[in-house]
Amino acid sequence: MLFVAHNNTDPRTNLALEEFLLRHVVLDEMLFLFYVNEPAVIIGRNQNAFEEVDLDFLAVHNIQLVRRLSGGGTVYHDPGNLNFSFISPERDDLHNFAKFTAPIVAVLAQLGIKAELRNRSSLFVGDRKISGNAQYASRGRVLSHGTLLFNADLAMLNRAVQPKRMQIESKAVQSVRADVVNIADLLPQSMTMAQFQQAILRHLFGDTVAPYALTHDDWAKIAQIRAERYESWEWNIGRSPKFTVRRRNQLASVEIVVENGRVQHCHIEADFVNPSAISALESSLAGCRYERESLQQALQTVPGVPTLIMELLY
Repeated sequence: MLFVAHNNTDPRTNLALEEFLLRHVVLDEMLFLFYVNEPAVIIGRNQNAFEEVDLDFLAVHNIQLVRRLSGGGTVYHDPGNLNFSFISPERDDLHNFAKFTAPIVAVLAQLGIKAELRNRSSLFVGDRKISGNAQYASRGRVLSHGTLLFNADLAMLNRAVQPKRMQIESKAVQSVRADVVNIADLLPQSMTMAQFQQAILRHLFGDTVAPYALTHDDWAKIAQIRAERYESWEWNIGRSPKFTVRRRNQLASVEIVVENGRVQHCHIEADFVNPSAISALESSLAGCRYERESLQQALQTVPGVPTLIMELLY
């Protein structure tokens, strides 16, 4: 096993780094890395961003939303959350979450915390979750990565993964919510995240950590992957599975079909608005990104439509 050391805290770079190691570093040995991200919400490959979070809330609080390659549910990252990744050359390791979480369980036991793997891919201490894990296979290799809530802002975590209140119908994979707890709050004796990382490294490598050094060319490729995928609205938001939004109040109702993150079809009923204005607005909305700014711009192109319609659109 080789350890990939780095100091990146940008979630887009770190997901690009994982993808690079999985798809472009062909070794017979397993790779291991840690990373800590700036505040971010990371959604699974097959999730609908609009069903998982309130994008307006994330924007106001400068929390990035990034889609990862692997499946599974939504997780919140901040400087109190330690992420770990294994890249295995063995395709048979796919779905073997026990293999990759066992070292973490063993280290926690050494520190006086009894954790166990439940629901196939999550670590729990008692009835509270400390880690979620997901996997992705490519070119005969397996990426298995997970979170470790060490000293995260749990109040922000719980708010950041709350979706906007609206009725949505889709076939997207939805997250299963669970009560969470920080590892630091369970430790019999206090320790820093850096000390916790070192305990995991000692368990995996003993006294001598074998490094894998990334080259300048490697980082150039990682930057390219980041730009092409993880900075892309089409990947992070637009890849959300097709869904339908229905909203109404006492005066009006709307039904919006969204595909690839854009309004495919919109039907508005509002008896107090001129029908021609409604028809023009429905046409103007077609093809717009399903986000507040784009919808507002479309609304402004049609005179005679009251602002309360916007309140129903998004």
